[in-house]
Amino acid sequence: MMQKKRLVIAMTGATGAIYGVRVLQVLQKQQQWESHLVISSSGLINLKYEMEMERSALYELADVVHGVNDIAASIASGSFKTEGVIIAPCSMKTLSAVAHGFGDNLITRSADVALKERRRLVIMPRETPLNLAHIRNMASVTEMGGIIFPPMPAFYSKSNSITAMVDEGVGRVLDMFGVDVTGLYEPWEGL
Repeated sequence: MMQKKRLVIAMTGATGAIYGVRVLQVLQKQQQWESHLVISSSGLINLKYEMEMERSALYELADVVHGVNDIAASIASGSFKTEGVIIAPCSMKTLSAVAHGFGDNLITRSADVALKERRRLVIMPRETPLNLAHIRNMASVTEMGGIIFPPMPAFYSKSNSITAMVDEGVGRVLDMFGVDVTGLYEPWEGL
């Protein structure tokens, strides 16, 4: 039996719950991938507000669900092999904790594990405008090997819906991990 590749999906209370949900929906269709979800209490509030989605419906999208305070979970250890972590959406509070190695919950601990094990960490921060602390925290995470991927639409794709814009961002992020994103977005081919 083929060992599935594991990917941690973390969701915080920043606006943009649709990004985390869409990542899980895409991974659910990938037989070779196993998703591990962890969501903060603020993330659950935002999920309900922005998407009118219940916790149980979100949990059904993931292969494994971990409690945000379960610091003894498998994903809290570097010995548990994953391809990495996606934090989508990522609040400035969580970004700051990651930038300063403050693993006070399972989201920030799993990000810390990705960085220390030299695995891929992709953070989709949701805030605007940015203050200097935000920018410095993004630089710090980048210097440690993380990838800052703000979910900004690419207008050259001429997307005419929110879904298409979300799919483009999600597709590009998942493509970094080698997930098959065929049909999710059209890569730029030039003029």
